Amino acid sequence: MTTGGIATGHAVSPDSGRYWSDEGAWQVAEGIWRIPLPLPMDALKAINVYVVQGDDGLTLIDGGWSIPVARELLDKSLRSIDSGFGDIKRFLVTHVHRDHFTLATVLGHEYGAEVVLGAEEQPALELLHRASEADLGESPFLDMLRSAGAEEVAELWRQGHDGALPDAADWAYPDVWLDGDRTFDIGRRQIDAVHTPGHTPGHYVYADQREGVLFAGDHVLPTITPSIGFTAPPADQPLGQFMASLARVRELPDLRILPAHGPVAPSSYARVDELLAHHEHRLALCLASLTERGAVTSLVVARDLGWTRHERALGELDVFSQGMAAMETKAHLDLLVARGQASATDHPDGVVYTAL
Repeated sequence: MTTGGIATGHAVSPDSGRYWSDEGAWQVAEGIWRIPLPLPMDALKAINVYVVQGDDGLTLIDGGWSIPVARELLDKSLRSIDSGFGDIKRFLVTHVHRDHFTLATVLGHEYGAEVVLGAEEQPALELLHRASEADLGESPFLDMLRSAGAEEVAELWRQGHDGALPDAADWAYPDVWLDGDRTFDIGRRQIDAVHTPGHTPGHYVYADQREGVLFAGDHVLPTITPSIGFTAPPADQPLGQFMASLARVRELPDLRILPAHGPVAPSSYARVDELLAHHEHRLALCLASLTERGAVTSLVVARDLGWTRHERALGELDVFSQGMAAMETKAHLDLLVARGQASATDHPDGVVYTAL
């Protein structure tokens, strides 16, 4: 969901002076480079992988999607700063989504680099490994869509699945599971790993407070808010966790944002405040929909909301985006229930919500 006034794909990053997704190794601070890597079939266009130079080699924040074009571009970009895959000491992965994790784990296991991932991502990885062994049955997201009242969308998702199983090599388990916060000493740098659940249960941001930068992953994005409620197995109160995690980031110093998607941005404080205000506004809209309509499912409420920066109707979105919108709306409604502003009742057609 876009929260800024400019389309993410057309945002210019101050470190390069060009569209943020343009190819290159862009220096954002002394010893830190931003390398955008392409994403297939994704409106976000790219993911920013960050390279941090240390006395013992390179630390990469995230790794990119394990596809040939991304691997080749990462190799080329590292060579442009007189480095290579063999110089990578560790990957600090913000979360388990494939555009962040899969190339990190592939390269990590090929070159002996340590791969670090949040411990709360282990259930998702185990689910993927069961799927790679054809032991999962149908996608767990289908039941999540049905609980949101989106049975027709779930059926279209099911029909659109090509039957391909995840490649277990892309989802190898990490070398280190992060449990709680900790600090990594990287030469003269200290990088603080801060647990920020919400987008996924095991999401981490990494703060170099001395340098004044926040490797924000998908937690604090400069032009959009990350998907909420789109994670399997489903998390309890993902929006509540996300907003609490934003408050945790607000307790750090005001840092320059080095996001996974989008341009470098000047102030974590300013962006966190915008994101919190955005979701409070969405919560108010959801409550107004419940008050007007009575007992309804998440999908019905999602139809009352605008989507993307153009405030499009739900039916104008592609089927995949409609499903994500239904699940994100459910996350908002579940938080209203937790706040005592609504009730939830299980129903064969999906969870039904009522304003209190």
